[in-house]
Amino acid sequence: MAQKEVQLDRETFSCSICLDLLKDPVTVPCGHSYCMSCIKTHWDKEDEKRVYSCPQCRKSFTPRPVLGIHTVLAALVEELKKTGLQAAPADPCYAGPEDVACDFCTGRKRKACKSCLQCLASYCDKHLQPHYESSTFKKHALVGPSKTLQENLCSRHDEVMKMFCRTDQQSICYLCSVDQHKGHDTVSAAAERTERQRELEGSRANIQQRIQDREKDVELLQQELEAINGSADKAVEHSEKMFTELIRLMEKRRSDVKQQLRSQQQTEVSGVKELQEKLEQEITELKRKDAELHKLSHTQDHVHFLHHYPSLSALSPSTHSSSIKTRPLTYFEDVTKAVSQVREKLQDVLTEGWTNISHTLTEVDVLLSQPRPEPAPETRADFLKYSCDITLDPNTAHTRLLLSEGDRKATLMDQPQSYPEHPDRFTEYAYQVLSRESLTGRCYWEVEWKGEVFVAVSYKNISRAGWPGESDFGYNDKSWVLDRSKKGYNIRFNRFIPRVSGPQSSRVGVYLDHGAGILSFYRVSETMTVLHRVQTTFTQPLHAGLRFGYSGASAEFIKVK
Repeated sequence: MAQKEVQLDRETFSCSICLDLLKDPVTVPCGHSYCMSCIKTHWDKEDEKRVYSCPQCRKSFTPRPVLGIHTVLAALVEELKKTGLQAAPADPCYAGPEDVACDFCTGRKRKACKSCLQCLASYCDKHLQPHYESSTFKKHALVGPSKTLQENLCSRHDEVMKMFCRTDQQSICYLCSVDQHKGHDTVSAAAERTERQRELEGSRANIQQRIQDREKDVELLQQELEAINGSADKAVEHSEKMFTELIRLMEKRRSDVKQQLRSQQQTEVSGVKELQEKLEQEITELKRKDAELHKLSHTQDHVHFLHHYPSLSALSPSTHSSSIKTRPLTYFEDVTKAVSQVREKLQDVLTEGWTNISHTLTEVDVLLSQPRPEPAPETRADFLKYSCDITLDPNTAHTRLLLSEGDRKATLMDQPQSYPEHPDRFTEYAYQVLSRESLTGRCYWEVEWKGEVFVAVSYKNISRAGWPGESDFGYNDKSWVLDRSKKGYNIRFNRFIPRVSGPQSSRVGVYLDHGAGILSFYRVSETMTVLHRVQTTFTQPLHAGLRFGYSGASAEFIKVK
């Protein structure tokens, strides 16, 4: 029993906004208590409305109440803190600050499990039961807990906005539709949601297709990246090897020339030194004889002079100066000149070689570089290389179109066919159908036509209903179409009609280069006469299409080989 009283105390002195013990407790006019900061923050959000309410009982106050700290509550909370009691643990059944609270709970609010779009209120599992049990609420629309229910209420009439004005593109209530929106194009919110949902699905399909395309592009780029890195690594490795061998050869030749120069230098120096020693010896001998002759010339003894002079006057053979050939600073000039010539030739070879290497490097065709345009096909045989099988999508076919020949042929009938409802189906007067296949890259197909037929290509998100500017091929910026006239052919895009003269043909060829932005129509023959060529930028995958004017008209996608 004591534990129960403590628990009651905890709940009593807890703020229903932050679920913690009251901090600077204040009491609003209706009697409920909150933390000073919690209730101020709550009311700050309601400043624009200038109506302030109690979060628990929803009672409104105008003007904003002046708050003062409840001294008795503050003292009790401080006493509870001293006794060691803390705030009650969060109960998952009760609403926290981020949860949607039940609008019908009194006291501590429980979490809402559903919101009602008719009642504009949120209910916990307990207060929601009447919506399940009573026939009164049987047609009420229940959704997940929502904090934005008031957005569904008309600010002018305080009525639930169940209608949509297409003229002003805004949600309205019934009173608005007969008041300021009188005469406008209005539908139920559900009908507009269905239409927008259809557009949403088309947008999602386009997004998913683009995701798939971009993922393929990323995979292709990854492969290209690996190929670039692998090829570059091999080229670097090979060039390093070649230049290393070239450097090694140069080093060897330099060493050979140096060795030969030093060897020749040693031979020449040895010869010069040998001759130099002989000359020095001859000088020494001559000086000795000159001294003896000088001494003999001063003797007074005539007999002594005559006895020794013959031996002293005889000289050994002399080294002739003509045997000494000097070439100041030009001994190895020829070698220097030869090495210079080799250097100049090698420099020319390396310069020419580097020019070729540099030119080759600039021509490396990387995927990220500007793609080189491929030549357009000329003969029918060239076009057939890009032929693709086209089949019609029954989910897009107008109910008056009869599909046959394996969904390759369509015929406009007088009576509607038994097709199931589908958001992709063309309706009203858009007697049209799209192909199953989405077309990218380079594609070619041929159409055999009879009667008033329009051969088209279109983005998949083209409108499925409405006036011609919205849905008919060739009357918008989402489709291109070719049709026959008495004087030739008409090409339509966004209502613009260029006319092409020429004899009519029972078969037309269509060539698409999606990446290059080229769409061409041809009169089929061996030489393929072009009727019209479109140059643009395609932002989405394309689909082949057919449109019909009068009953009995038919067209078939031919299997070409």
